Amino acid sequence: MAEIVQQRIEDRIPELEQLERVGLFTKKEVKSIIKRVTALEYKLTRLIVNKEDFIAYIQYEINVLELIKKRRAHIHYQFKREEIEYPIIHRINSTFRRATNKWKDDVQLWLSHVAFCKKWATKGQISKVFSSMLAIHPDKPALWIMAAKSELEDRNSSESARHLFLRSLRFHPNNQKVYQEYFRMELLHSEKLRKQQKDLEKAEMDLGEYEFSPEILRGKLAEVVYRNATGQIKGNCLSLSTNYTEDSFTWDFMAKRELEAPGAGEELQTAKGRASDINRREERCCQVYEEGVKSLNSESMWTCYVAFCLERLKRKTNVQELKEKLQILLSSGDTEGAASVAMTATRRYSQSVSMWSLSLQTLIQLGSGDIGKHFQDALTNVNPKESLPLWQLQFQWSTDNQSPEETEAVFKRGLLSAVAAVAMETKESYLDWSYSTGGYKKARKTFTSCLFFQETPKMHNLRDCYERVLQEFGTTDDDLWLQYIQEELGPLGQPENCGKIHWRAMKFLEGESVERFTSKYTLLQTGHL
Repeated sequence: MAEIVQQRIEDRIPELEQLERVGLFTKKEVKSIIKRVTALEYKLTRLIVNKEDFIAYIQYEINVLELIKKRRAHIHYQFKREEIEYPIIHRINSTFRRATNKWKDDVQLWLSHVAFCKKWATKGQISKVFSSMLAIHPDKPALWIMAAKSELEDRNSSESARHLFLRSLRFHPNNQKVYQEYFRMELLHSEKLRKQQKDLEKAEMDLGEYEFSPEILRGKLAEVVYRNATGQIKGNCLSLSTNYTEDSFTWDFMAKRELEAPGAGEELQTAKGRASDINRREERCCQVYEEGVKSLNSESMWTCYVAFCLERLKRKTNVQELKEKLQILLSSGDTEGAASVAMTATRRYSQSVSMWSLSLQTLIQLGSGDIGKHFQDALTNVNPKESLPLWQLQFQWSTDNQSPEETEAVFKRGLLSAVAAVAMETKESYLDWSYSTGGYKKARKTFTSCLFFQETPKMHNLRDCYERVLQEFGTTDDDLWLQYIQEELGPLGQPENCGKIHWRAMKFLEGESVERFTSKYTLLQTGHL
């Protein structure tokens, strides 16, 4: 027994030496640790051991880890983790395994091991711990649910979570809670994929061979779980509106299910009947959403509701035949209702960029008045650093619906933004719009105006503007090249760049522009310009 303890103490020597060498612990503290762990090790090697000794051992090791973490923060030392923390973490995991092998029925001991793995970034161990625990306790549905949630939330593995739910249903085929959590997991997964797809499309990234399954994005897997649950357990086993009143994804699913509810066979024989059936389904959807926003008055719930209204409005607007068939059914009350939903959402969540964006798109789709005022309200309420999507939407709307004078006023307001990203996006959009509406002269005037609005310019931003405009007008505008050189000669520029700019100007300019540039450049060098 003494030999075993001595070997384990010797195994600690490298990490203890590192603790002393890097200044995390003093020599006296290291000796104290050796003395304490020796006593703990002897207790674990006795012929008759008790659970409390294992717990005390583990707790002491965790206390050492916590102290190391505090000492690191105090002296700002973040190296040698592999030599210091990793052996301690490995030893704690090993001790937990010894304890759970001896006291297999103690669920709390298993869960303590899981909690340790989560806190100390050993998430790779969590699956192994749950796997061993479920082999001993397959009769406990709560543990299956906990394991599946861990796979989804801690390891970001929907496949593993789904596999665990399917295995749990073999042991608990009629368990309502398992079906509820499985259903919710599939809803969350589809919502996560939709957000990923939206972010990738917004960033214009090449997805390569990776494709998002349309069925999964539409929540078809959740529908399969729902059908299986209702078929396996009589009655509405999921009781979604009762059990998940704080889950916007579930409300969204339940509302959209109303669109797929079967209609009367005779009514569907005529175009007017089909249109009427669609209208009734949409009304039922809205009723579920209304119930949802009353029960769950959250930003995500309102976002789901407004997004649904916008999507249905786009469908009716884009499909002319459907629009004509629904012209009797689409009363002004429906339009006012959609507008009311949009504005109520923004009043409740006036600082949410996504809510304003969805609501503004809905109002634009409806052709509502005072859109310009709504944009002003939106930009007044949201955080300016997050306002870029709203500016981009306003640029597009103004270009499509307002006069050139009004659109130019919008761009000029954007140029005054203190947020660099907004100001730069405004300049680029302003230049594009100017060139498309007024040609070269208009774009040239706009470029000069953009430089004027930039009261405290950063040179790299100025260079970006010049390079962008030179791509369009670099073959004819000799003044632009000369102005670029003058900027580099100024207090913010780098005069050594002037030679390169001159060489590029001589290469790109054509015809008489070359002669004019040469003459003006000579005057500039001699101080006469």
